[in-house]
Amino acid sequence: MRSTDEIMELILKAAREDDNIRAVTMVGSRANTDAEPDEYQDYDITLSVRDVSHYWNNLEWVRKRFGEPLIVQTPETMELLPPANDGNFVFLVIFEDMVRMDINFESYPYLDDGEPAVLLLDKDGEIEISRASAKHWWIKEPTRKLLSDCTNEFWWCMNNVGKGIARNALPYAMWMWNGPVRDMLEKMLEWLCGARCGFDRSAGKHGRNFPKFIPSEYERYLKTYCRADKDDIWRAIDEGCSLFSDAAREVAEKLGFEYNSADEAGMRKFLAWVRER
Repeated sequence: MRSTDEIMELILKAAREDDNIRAVTMVGSRANTDAEPDEYQDYDITLSVRDVSHYWNNLEWVRKRFGEPLIVQTPETMELLPPANDGNFVFLVIFEDMVRMDINFESYPYLDDGEPAVLLLDKDGEIEISRASAKHWWIKEPTRKLLSDCTNEFWWCMNNVGKGIARNALPYAMWMWNGPVRDMLEKMLEWLCGARCGFDRSAGKHGRNFPKFIPSEYERYLKTYCRADKDDIWRAIDEGCSLFSDAAREVAEKLGFEYNSADEAGMRKFLAWVRER
Protein backbone atom coordinates (compact mmCIF):
# COMPACT_ATOMS: atom_id res chain seq x y z
CA MET A 1 0.00 0.00 0.00
CA ARG A 2 1.32 3.41 -0.97
CA SER A 3 1.97 5.84 1.88
CA THR A 4 -0.06 8.97 2.57
CA ASP A 5 2.83 11.12 1.35
CA GLU A 6 3.00 9.17 -1.91
CA ILE A 7 -0.72 9.52 -2.57
CA MET A 8 -0.77 13.20 -1.71
CA GLU A 9 2.13 13.82 -4.07
CA LEU A 10 0.30 12.01 -6.88
CA ILE A 11 -2.82 14.11 -6.27
CA LEU A 12 -0.92 17.39 -6.30
CA LYS A 13 1.18 16.38 -9.32
CA ALA A 14 -1.96 15.54 -11.31
CA ALA A 15 -3.52 18.88 -10.37
CA ARG A 16 -0.43 20.98 -11.05
CA GLU A 17 0.05 19.46 -14.51
CA ASP A 18 -3.57 20.02 -15.55
CA ASP A 19 -4.46 23.67 -16.16
CA ASN A 20 -8.17 22.80 -16.12
CA ILE A 21 -7.88 21.90 -12.43
CA ARG A 22 -7.88 25.10 -10.36
CA ALA A 23 -8.12 23.83 -6.77
CA VAL A 24 -7.89 20.67 -4.70
CA THR A 25 -9.60 20.04 -1.36
CA MET A 26 -9.88 17.04 0.92
CA VAL A 27 -12.84 16.18 3.17
CA GLY A 28 -13.91 13.17 5.22
CA SER A 29 -11.99 11.51 8.03
CA ARG A 30 -8.65 12.85 6.80
CA ALA A 31 -9.98 16.35 7.44
CA ASN A 32 -11.19 15.39 10.92
CA THR A 33 -8.55 16.34 13.47
CA ASP A 34 -10.05 13.90 15.99
CA ALA A 35 -10.16 10.89 13.67
CA GLU A 36 -7.73 8.14 14.55
CA PRO A 37 -5.73 7.40 11.39
CA ASP A 38 -5.60 3.86 10.05
CA GLU A 39 -4.87 2.08 6.78
CA TYR A 40 -8.56 1.93 5.84
CA GLN A 41 -9.09 5.70 5.58
CA ASP A 42 -10.28 6.92 2.20
CA TYR A 43 -8.86 9.88 0.34
CA ASP A 44 -11.94 12.05 -0.24
CA ILE A 45 -10.62 14.45 -2.86
CA THR A 46 -12.46 17.23 -4.68
CA LEU A 47 -10.92 18.66 -7.84
CA SER A 48 -12.44 22.02 -8.77
CA VAL A 49 -12.26 22.26 -12.55
CA ARG A 50 -13.26 24.67 -15.30
CA ASP A 51 -14.79 21.90 -17.45
CA VAL A 52 -16.13 18.72 -15.85
CA SER A 53 -16.90 17.10 -19.22
CA HIS A 54 -13.20 16.39 -19.84
CA TYR A 55 -13.23 13.90 -16.94
CA TRP A 56 -16.77 12.54 -17.37
CA ASN A 57 -16.50 8.75 -17.10
CA ASN A 58 -12.86 9.10 -18.19
CA LEU A 59 -11.38 6.24 -16.21
CA GLU A 60 -8.21 6.35 -18.30
CA TRP A 61 -7.43 9.76 -16.77
CA VAL A 62 -7.61 8.20 -13.31
CA ARG A 63 -5.66 5.09 -14.30
CA LYS A 64 -2.75 7.05 -15.79
CA ARG A 65 -2.32 9.19 -12.69
CA PHE A 66 -3.13 6.90 -9.80
CA GLY A 67 -2.73 3.32 -10.99
CA GLU A 68 -4.79 0.27 -11.89
CA PRO A 69 -8.16 -0.08 -10.14
CA LEU A 70 -9.44 -3.28 -8.58
CA ILE A 71 -13.01 -2.00 -8.64
CA VAL A 72 -14.69 1.26 -9.59
CA GLN A 73 -18.09 2.80 -9.04
CA THR A 74 -19.32 5.85 -10.96
CA PRO A 75 -22.66 6.91 -9.41
CA GLU A 76 -23.44 9.38 -12.20
CA THR A 77 -23.61 6.55 -14.78
CA MET A 78 -25.91 4.29 -12.76
CA GLU A 79 -29.64 3.68 -13.24
CA LEU A 80 -30.43 1.35 -10.33
CA LEU A 81 -29.23 3.98 -7.84
CA PRO A 82 -30.39 7.38 -9.17
CA PRO A 83 -27.49 9.78 -9.86
CA ALA A 84 -27.25 13.22 -8.29
CA ASN A 85 -27.44 14.93 -11.71
CA ASP A 86 -25.71 17.98 -10.26
CA GLY A 87 -23.20 18.38 -13.09
CA ASN A 88 -20.35 16.86 -11.09
CA PHE A 89 -18.69 13.49 -11.61
CA VAL A 90 -17.13 11.19 -9.02
CA PHE A 91 -14.98 8.08 -9.25
CA LEU A 92 -15.09 5.75 -6.25
CA VAL A 93 -12.00 3.60 -6.62
CA ILE A 94 -10.06 0.88 -4.82
CA PHE A 95 -6.66 0.43 -6.41
CA GLU A 96 -4.53 -2.71 -6.68
CA ASP A 97 -2.55 -1.76 -3.55
CA MET A 98 -5.86 -1.40 -1.62
CA VAL A 99 -5.76 2.40 -1.50
CA ARG A 100 -9.32 3.79 -1.64
CA MET A 101 -9.96 7.18 -3.27
CA ASP A 102 -13.12 9.14 -3.94
CA ILE A 103 -12.19 11.55 -6.72
CA ASN A 104 -14.87 14.17 -7.21
CA PHE A 105 -14.75 16.58 -10.15
CA GLU A 106 -16.75 19.73 -9.43
CA SER A 107 -17.26 22.87 -11.44
CA TYR A 108 -15.01 25.78 -10.48
CA PRO A 109 -15.29 27.88 -8.35
CA TYR A 110 -15.36 25.71 -5.25
CA LEU A 111 -18.61 25.92 -3.28
CA ASP A 112 -18.22 25.59 0.49
CA ASP A 113 -21.10 23.48 1.82
CA GLY A 114 -19.97 23.82 5.43
CA GLU A 115 -18.23 20.46 5.72
CA PRO A 116 -14.72 20.90 7.14
CA ALA A 117 -12.10 20.58 4.42
CA VAL A 118 -8.37 20.84 3.96
CA LEU A 119 -7.23 23.07 1.09
CA LEU A 120 -4.41 21.27 -0.72
CA LEU A 121 -4.02 23.55 -3.73
CA ASP A 122 -5.46 26.89 -4.84
CA LYS A 123 -3.98 28.09 -8.12
CA ASP A 124 -5.94 31.33 -8.19
CA GLY A 125 -5.84 32.18 -4.48
CA GLU A 126 -9.62 32.64 -4.35
CA ILE A 127 -10.81 29.66 -2.29
CA GLU A 128 -12.33 30.17 1.16
CA ILE A 129 -13.29 27.01 2.99
CA SER A 130 -14.62 25.93 6.36
CA ARG A 131 -11.54 25.16 8.40
CA ALA A 132 -11.11 21.55 9.42
CA SER A 133 -12.55 21.26 12.90
CA ALA A 134 -13.71 18.30 14.95
CA LYS A 135 -16.76 20.33 16.02
CA HIS A 136 -18.51 19.39 12.77
CA TRP A 137 -18.71 15.79 13.96
CA TRP A 138 -19.65 16.48 17.58
CA ILE A 139 -22.83 14.95 18.96
CA LYS A 140 -25.78 17.33 18.52
CA GLU A 141 -27.56 17.83 21.84
CA PRO A 142 -31.25 16.89 21.46
CA THR A 143 -34.14 19.17 22.19
CA ARG A 144 -37.12 17.95 24.20
CA LYS A 145 -38.99 17.43 20.91
CA LEU A 146 -36.19 15.42 19.30
CA LEU A 147 -35.95 13.14 22.31
CA SER A 148 -39.70 12.61 22.24
CA ASP A 149 -39.72 11.92 18.49
CA CYS A 150 -36.89 9.41 18.76
CA THR A 151 -38.67 7.60 21.57
CA ASN A 152 -41.95 7.50 19.67
CA GLU A 153 -40.31 6.29 16.46
CA PHE A 154 -38.43 3.50 18.23
CA TRP A 155 -41.49 2.10 20.01
CA TRP A 156 -43.90 2.64 17.11
CA CYS A 157 -41.71 0.78 14.60
CA MET A 158 -41.49 -2.17 16.97
CA ASN A 159 -45.03 -3.15 16.00
CA ASN A 160 -43.79 -4.01 12.51
CA VAL A 161 -40.99 -6.12 13.91
CA GLY A 162 -43.46 -8.09 16.02
CA LYS A 163 -45.91 -8.61 13.17
CA GLY A 164 -43.10 -9.70 10.89
CA ILE A 165 -42.09 -12.42 13.33
CA ALA A 166 -45.70 -13.51 13.83
CA ARG A 167 -46.20 -13.84 10.08
CA ASN A 168 -42.93 -15.75 9.72
CA ALA A 169 -41.71 -12.91 7.50
CA LEU A 170 -38.28 -13.01 9.10
CA PRO A 171 -36.40 -11.03 6.42
CA TYR A 172 -38.92 -8.20 6.86
CA ALA A 173 -38.79 -8.39 10.65
CA MET A 174 -35.00 -8.27 10.64
CA TRP A 175 -34.98 -5.40 8.13
CA MET A 176 -37.28 -3.36 10.38
CA TRP A 177 -35.22 -4.27 13.46
CA ASN A 178 -31.86 -3.48 11.87
CA GLY A 179 -33.13 -0.47 9.93
CA PRO A 180 -35.66 2.02 11.33
CA VAL A 181 -35.58 0.64 14.90
CA ARG A 182 -31.79 0.37 15.15
CA ASP A 183 -31.41 3.88 13.74
CA MET A 184 -33.32 5.21 16.76
CA LEU A 185 -31.42 3.02 19.21
CA GLU A 186 -28.13 4.21 17.80
CA LYS A 187 -29.26 7.84 17.97
CA MET A 188 -30.29 7.46 21.61
CA LEU A 189 -26.93 5.90 22.47
CA GLU A 190 -25.17 8.82 20.77
CA TRP A 191 -27.14 11.19 22.98
CA LEU A 192 -26.24 9.05 25.98
CA CYS A 193 -22.56 9.53 25.14
CA GLY A 194 -23.14 13.29 25.12
CA ALA A 195 -25.33 13.40 28.21
CA ARG A 196 -22.84 11.35 30.21
CA CYS A 197 -19.51 12.59 28.87
CA GLY A 198 -20.29 15.93 27.19
CA PHE A 199 -21.49 16.85 23.71
CA ASP A 200 -18.06 18.18 22.72
CA ARG A 201 -17.10 14.87 21.13
CA SER A 202 -18.05 12.50 18.33
CA ALA A 203 -19.72 9.15 18.85
CA GLY A 204 -18.09 7.99 15.61
CA LYS A 205 -19.75 6.60 12.53
CA HIS A 206 -22.41 4.10 13.62
CA GLY A 207 -21.18 4.11 17.20
CA ARG A 208 -17.50 3.52 16.58
CA ASN A 209 -16.67 5.40 19.79
CA PHE A 210 -19.32 3.75 21.95
CA PRO A 211 -16.70 1.49 23.61
CA LYS A 212 -14.80 4.60 24.69
CA PHE A 213 -17.71 6.59 26.17
CA ILE A 214 -20.35 4.01 27.14
CA PRO A 215 -18.49 0.67 27.41
CA SER A 216 -21.13 -1.27 29.35
CA GLU A 217 -23.93 -0.12 27.03
CA TYR A 218 -21.75 -1.03 24.06
CA GLU A 219 -21.52 -4.60 25.30
CA ARG A 220 -25.29 -4.66 25.64
CA TYR A 221 -25.65 -3.12 22.18
CA LEU A 222 -23.69 -5.96 20.58
CA LYS A 223 -26.24 -8.38 21.98
CA THR A 224 -29.01 -6.69 20.00
CA TYR A 225 -27.79 -8.43 16.84
CA CYS A 226 -29.39 -11.75 16.05
CA ARG A 227 -29.70 -14.72 13.72
CA ALA A 228 -32.65 -15.28 11.38
CA ASP A 229 -34.41 -17.34 14.01
CA LYS A 230 -37.63 -16.40 15.80
CA ASP A 231 -36.34 -17.11 19.29
CA ASP A 232 -33.10 -15.27 18.68
CA ILE A 233 -34.91 -12.26 17.22
CA TRP A 234 -37.10 -12.08 20.32
CA ARG A 235 -33.99 -12.35 22.48
CA ALA A 236 -32.42 -9.43 20.60
CA ILE A 237 -35.65 -7.45 20.93
CA ASP A 238 -35.64 -7.94 24.69
CA GLU A 239 -32.03 -6.74 24.84
CA GLY A 240 -32.67 -3.76 22.56
CA CYS A 241 -35.86 -2.58 24.22
CA SER A 242 -34.30 -2.69 27.67
CA LEU A 243 -31.20 -0.87 26.42
CA PHE A 244 -33.24 1.83 24.69
CA SER A 245 -35.42 2.34 27.76
CA ASP A 246 -32.45 2.63 30.11
CA ALA A 247 -30.56 4.99 27.79
CA ALA A 248 -33.56 7.20 27.04
CA ARG A 249 -34.47 7.53 30.70
CA GLU A 250 -30.91 8.57 31.59
CA VAL A 251 -30.69 11.06 28.73
CA ALA A 252 -34.05 12.57 29.71
CA GLU A 253 -33.04 12.84 33.36
CA LYS A 254 -29.64 14.42 32.66
CA LEU A 255 -31.13 16.97 30.24
CA GLY A 256 -34.08 17.83 32.44
CA PHE A 257 -36.73 16.28 30.19
CA GLU A 258 -39.45 13.71 30.82
CA TYR A 259 -39.30 10.24 29.30
CA ASN A 260 -42.42 9.16 27.41
CA SER A 261 -43.06 5.96 29.33
CA ALA A 262 -46.59 5.66 27.92
CA ASP A 263 -45.29 4.76 24.45
CA GLU A 264 -43.03 2.12 25.93
CA ALA A 265 -45.81 0.63 28.06
CA GLY A 266 -48.20 0.54 25.13
CA MET A 267 -45.79 -1.16 22.76
CA ARG A 268 -44.56 -3.65 25.34
CA LYS A 269 -48.21 -4.66 25.85
CA PHE A 270 -48.70 -5.06 22.11
CA LEU A 271 -45.50 -7.12 21.69
CA ALA A 272 -46.50 -9.39 24.57
CA TRP A 273 -49.86 -9.98 22.87
CA VAL A 274 -48.16 -10.85 19.57
CA ARG A 275 -45.62 -13.10 21.24
CA GLU A 276 -48.22 -15.12 23.12
CA ARG A 277 -50.33 -15.93 20.09
